[in-house]
Amino acid sequence: MSSPPNPAWGAWGLSFGSCRADPNERPWSYAGRMKSPLLSLPGAVPAEGRDEGVAAHYGDLFREQRALADGSGLVDLSHRGVVTVTGSDRLAWLHLLITQHVTDLAPGQATDSLILTANGHIEHAMYLVDDGETLWMHVEPGTQGELIAYLDSMKFFYRVEVADRTEDFAVLYLPAGSIAPAPEGAAVRETPYGRDLFLPRGGLEAYAAQHGPAAGVLAYEALRVEGHRPRLGFETDHRTIPHELGLIGSAVHLQKGCYRGQETVARVHNLGKPPRRLVFLHLDGSEVTLPGHGTPIRLAADGAEGRQLGFITSSARHHELGPIALALVKRNVPVDAELLAGENTAAAQETVVEP
Repeated sequence: MSSPPNPAWGAWGLSFGSCRADPNERPWSYAGRMKSPLLSLPGAVPAEGRDEGVAAHYGDLFREQRALADGSGLVDLSHRGVVTVTGSDRLAWLHLLITQHVTDLAPGQATDSLILTANGHIEHAMYLVDDGETLWMHVEPGTQGELIAYLDSMKFFYRVEVADRTEDFAVLYLPAGSIAPAPEGAAVRETPYGRDLFLPRGGLEAYAAQHGPAAGVLAYEALRVEGHRPRLGFETDHRTIPHELGLIGSAVHLQKGCYRGQETVARVHNLGKPPRRLVFLHLDGSEVTLPGHGTPIRLAADGAEGRQLGFITSSARHHELGPIALALVKRNVPVDAELLAGENTAAAQETVVEP
């Protein structure tokens, strides 16, 4: 699995740059990712790190957040990997490999799924929809190569074809409540928090011009943190199991046949509790800098020299809630305990995963 975000990227998992893209420059790929043509829009500031290739923001973080929260605008996620699976056996075959029940997945029905290691640790996260002929998925930027290599190694005699379509298709997010239409023939993932469109890359600029304004990934990330939605490489590390993030039910189906890592899933679900749990944090708004990924979490009563009980996974400045974060903490941390992020940032927790 890809390594966690570098803390040097800043509190957002991103940092800001000042360079503008050349509007005449053709898209180019790096590490399996694509540079978006929407970086030529006025005010676009490129994201760096895990979200390199799209805009961090277009000049006004809170305005962009408010627009998404109100159901308008769109977010360019064209740096994400796009993978398709075709062939008559695609659903039955994937059902054997992933954590989700997909043998009867109806056309147009969105679902999330994982691929686990043999020990039950999260290795890949996939966001799926089937259009009746092709199963579409988007994945974390740059992870599609490893995912496809694994899927190809498991094809055996099944009638399936796995393809990397990242150079041909871009993912675009429309927030919940958006009335922007999906282009005819486009694959669409309809979720409670919005729609993911798989658009031909050549039509990305025209669609954004007609149905914008565009919002950057910082606005998208702030709403993701608010919604307690974990992200691979941010809320996960090399030992994360699905129970710690509350993914049982949403991405892990408990009533299906065997898949790699299922033994761990069943054992923890039936006999025990996960060692860590995801929490949502309201951070002290008087601090200028947000605590970045990996910032230690301790009990406030113990101070900065106390025993580390967890770490910040994602943080953001929200247009209504102020500074917020997600964190992984030890399961036995009291749910009403006041916490401390880093040396001096007070944090009040809300339960996401029950201890």
